Amino acid sequence: MSFLHGALFRRYALRGRRYALQGFAVCLLLGPLATGAESPRNVVLIVADDLGWSDLGCYGSTFYETPALDKLASEGMRFTDAYASAPVCSPSRAAIMTGKNPTRLGVTAHIGDAHPHQWSRETPLLPASYVDRLPLEELTLAERLHEAGYATLHAGKWHLGGEPFYPEYQGFDLNLGGWVQGGPFTGQGYFSPHGNPRLTDGPAGEYLTDRLAAETARFIEYHHREPFFVHLAFYAVHVPLQARPDLLRKYEKKAAGLPRIVSPMREGPDSLLRVRQDLPVYAAMVEAMDQGVGVVMEALERYGLRDNTIVIFTSDNGGLSTGDRGISEAEGWPTTNAPLRAGKGWLYEGGIRVPLIVRAPGVEAGTTSDRVVTGTDYFTTIEELAELPPAEIGPHDSESFVANLHGKQESRGPAFWHYPHYGNQGGRPGAVMRDGDWKLIEWYGGTPAESDLELFDLQADPSEEHNLAHLEANRVEQMLTALRSWRKGLDAQMPTGRTVPIAKQPEAPRAAGVPSAEPASR
Repeated sequence: MSFLHGALFRRYALRGRRYALQGFAVCLLLGPLATGAESPRNVVLIVADDLGWSDLGCYGSTFYETPALDKLASEGMRFTDAYASAPVCSPSRAAIMTGKNPTRLGVTAHIGDAHPHQWSRETPLLPASYVDRLPLEELTLAERLHEAGYATLHAGKWHLGGEPFYPEYQGFDLNLGGWVQGGPFTGQGYFSPHGNPRLTDGPAGEYLTDRLAAETARFIEYHHREPFFVHLAFYAVHVPLQARPDLLRKYEKKAAGLPRIVSPMREGPDSLLRVRQDLPVYAAMVEAMDQGVGVVMEALERYGLRDNTIVIFTSDNGGLSTGDRGISEAEGWPTTNAPLRAGKGWLYEGGIRVPLIVRAPGVEAGTTSDRVVTGTDYFTTIEELAELPPAEIGPHDSESFVANLHGKQESRGPAFWHYPHYGNQGGRPGAVMRDGDWKLIEWYGGTPAESDLELFDLQADPSEEHNLAHLEANRVEQMLTALRSWRKGLDAQMPTGRTVPIAKQPEAPRAAGVPSAEPASR
């Protein structure tokens, strides 16, 4: 079924928000007719899922091949110190959509994670409660641009609450594939039939990453005469690990030439850690996503929109590099973020530092920046690049980095993270402050074998191997005071000591070597 006939009319007919009727009018009346030499700047925001900081060629990968994104980096600015606003997806995505820290929103866990009364793992603390949706009262980036006359598309992963909190109720004229699930866990996964109620099935065997890129290109084609905002949120490279056969064969041959690794490393007592990028199925998924980016960039070129479009590419958290045998064996540990430490679900750099590439008018090609950027910063940056007046969004955490994009050396103020949960990948509750090159981690409820406070000089020690807390007592005291003051100011929900008995759940027997089922909403 085609893009227009398969989704457009049905999506715009949904009740509950004014965007349905307005979006229909924009698409069917204004879209093909709108003209004008001084067209507002288009916005294409591409967010990969679980893509690690070092998973692109332009960030140092030699096993994964990403020519489209390497080319994009050569045409714009690549950031070395960009961060997701959380080590897991839902809070990170909420921050991108609103310009607000997940702690301010209360969306601090991936939606679908257990609340304290549901917690059954034997952990020192009960995780904090959290808001399990992006509230409709929040002004989203899509709503901001829609109100400025943009046609708006969400394609791919949403994971910010069930209906009625889907993209079509949050400022998007069209929603292709965004719903309550955090991954392609229905139907045949990445292959059609997808079993996704917000995406019509394509031909049998159609690959989801290819489909989302193609639909995005069609949207650009239909709206190339008016301003548009595209939020292309690839499900890739999130589990399940499924790849196109052609790319899988390519990387199986490539992996066959690598030397054997004798034994894996560990991050903590229970979490295995991948030490080399060498998994063919993951590599194939990365390249398919890169090809999808190429499809979208080609559409911009085809319609003469390259010089009038803001393109931002990033990831929602670090790459999945650790696997805890007692928690999420099914996920595995498909990549490594080396030289950064750990990965998704952890507050070490591998869990929160992500790739960021920006190509926009006024940005010098082939440049890099070490300015600290967080996911909250895209809101005001996009507003400024699009030459829109600041929106009234109330207290927020978004700091524009347009000056850096235009060649000025400006630093961001302190950046903060609060993750009062246990990651499915072995990570534990804690908070982080980064101020300049210094990073402080305060762990909640640490065991005697673990330090409650860790301080790292990221300039000298990006791998976070040397805890300097005992050598920098004054710095630790100052940063810890600031971190706790920030947390108190946002009324952060905290994990608590156990007052609820562990709810033992019977486990079904399974054969040795067979992974447990993937939770549906991760």
